[in-house]
Amino acid sequence: MTTGLLVFQSDFGKSDGAVSAMHGVANSVQRGIPIFEITHQIPQYNIWEASYRLLQSIGYWPSETVFVSIVDPGVGSNRRAIVAKTADNHYIITPDNGTLTHVLQFIKITEIREIDESKNRLPNSGESHTFHGRDIFAYTGARLAAGIIQFEEIGASVNPSTIIALPLKLSTIVDETITGIVDIIDRPFGNLWTNISREQFKEIVEQYGDSIEVSITTDGRTIYNNIMTFGRSFADLHIGEPLVYVNSLDNIGIAINQGSFADAYRIGTGTNWEIIIRKAPRIVYE
Repeated sequence: MTTGLLVFQSDFGKSDGAVSAMHGVANSVQRGIPIFEITHQIPQYNIWEASYRLLQSIGYWPSETVFVSIVDPGVGSNRRAIVAKTADNHYIITPDNGTLTHVLQFIKITEIREIDESKNRLPNSGESHTFHGRDIFAYTGARLAAGIIQFEEIGASVNPSTIIALPLKLSTIVDETITGIVDIIDRPFGNLWTNISREQFKEIVEQYGDSIEVSITTDGRTIYNNIMTFGRSFADLHIGEPLVYVNSLDNIGIAINQGSFADAYRIGTGTNWEIIIRKAPRIVYE
């Protein structure tokens, strides 16, 4: 493996030196190693969002890119530190805590290995058990990206069926009604990104300008129910109007033009946030 790119994401934010320390470790492994970030603004301990952000980004990076994802509420416990290899030769270094959920479902993983900390840990860090992002994940990621170690030298092979995955729900269509979930909030804009694909949506909606009935529920309570327009882009609607649109991942999004839908209606994400979409009946005035 030649020198690859190193891509970090975490829930650390940038208000202290944690991210800088990881950059420093990587550059100590190989000075000038190319380092990039997905985000360090994952909500604290939100493994679901870390999983989704990997899926959102990974396909746009070249082969041999090494991703290091650290949202690790179980740091210092007996949870495994793992490296997954995809069919496109991307590598994901992360705690085994559900961070691979979306990648396991939607991207083919060919092999997983558990990091052998006796060989792949920052020297002289063995008594620290609360910053594995620096001491294990960033260090191992830099060594792998730099070609100092090969994937097979990471540690023992892991059966993919033993990897922890969070519950997922796939969207369904019954009687021209699509049921899905709110996968993620498109921050900072506050748009809702669903798991409903454009292809599935087009089974019930014919063209831009069609009226769509949208319901959002959580734990059996209806949070939102209204009729909105299917727009090609935000500019198709007046400022402040809601719309249904196709987002940059080719899935269905819900938005308010120049407003935050998530904040306006206090919408969350995950499998308990259900969205129901159907074509609104035409009203004929006589």
